[in-house]
Amino acid sequence: MAKKQTGQTEDTLRQFKQDLKNNTMGNFYIFCGEEAFLRDYYLAELTKKLACGPAAEFNTHRFDAATISPQALLDAVEAIPMMAERTLVRVDDVDLFKLPEQAREQYRSIFEDLPDYVCLVFCYDTIEYRPNGQLRKLSDTLKKHAQVLEFQKPSERELCTWIARHFRAEGKLISDKLASYLIFLTGGGMTQLSGEIKKISAYASGEEIQRSDIDAVVTPVLNAQTFDISNAVADGNFQLALTKLQELFAMQAEPIAILGAVGSQIRRLYYAKTLAACGKNQQTFMDLTGNKSSYAANLTFTAARKVPEAFCARAVELCLQADRDMKRSVDEPERLLEVLIATLWQEARRG
Repeated sequence: MAKKQTGQTEDTLRQFKQDLKNNTMGNFYIFCGEEAFLRDYYLAELTKKLACGPAAEFNTHRFDAATISPQALLDAVEAIPMMAERTLVRVDDVDLFKLPEQAREQYRSIFEDLPDYVCLVFCYDTIEYRPNGQLRKLSDTLKKHAQVLEFQKPSERELCTWIARHFRAEGKLISDKLASYLIFLTGGGMTQLSGEIKKISAYASGEEIQRSDIDAVVTPVLNAQTFDISNAVADGNFQLALTKLQELFAMQAEPIAILGAVGSQIRRLYYAKTLAACGKNQQTFMDLTGNKSSYAANLTFTAARKVPEAFCARAVELCLQADRDMKRSVDEPERLLEVLIATLWQEARRG
């Protein structure tokens, strides 16, 4: 489930943006969070501010888990800036809380006494930044001295505004409805959205983006493509469901990944059916599942109205059985998927 931005997180980000604008950056940051586009963007902006001038390379130091050591970090932190006011020290994907006690204490000592001229940045991309409260000394030091910038995925409304702004920069206009559709097709990742916006803008002949422009150049993520399969099953259209499955085979999608995506959508269908029976709406569904796409939520609720709850429960069981069979190599993975789709269709017809 996606996490919501806390007030403290929003305040920290707001202050960081103001400090960037005023050139009053702090000397210790931790960059983390699941939205890589925003994390990388603001890291690049910080780097532009600090690693500039004729001696930029001399004033920039970068480490990762293979090259870092307490002494190496201390040497970099204490290096006086040359022909500049600040130095930048960047450390990528180092889990401080999993280090031996002696190393933790050495790093903690460095963090307690950072020079004003240095800007130390710990950046977390391939591993998660997860403080361990049981290691109180290190935790307290980081809370006291580091500004934690956690970049979470924006809400759908924020993404729609961002998408519209980027299309305007390309000389194009897009409706909120189509922006939601684009979020659904791409999975909502800002890095992928950025590239797709450029492709769509280059392809579209008119000023206003049409759905046909999006469909012509955007390759949907796997989860979006499996919506077509589950929706076809709910509609009782076995041939369409099978055709969509075979299209995924032709694209060389891994059968286990297809099964995982189909199973996830079937579970969401079950959630939607149960919530609707309890008088809950799509927003509740989005909040509980962490789904940021109202387009996807609407598709799911529409499909859920077409099938009985008994089918949803049985469909979840069938997906779990197919997963077990595939992992035990009971049959060819492609055939197992085809049998699953046929069985789901039969169950939907039976009601």
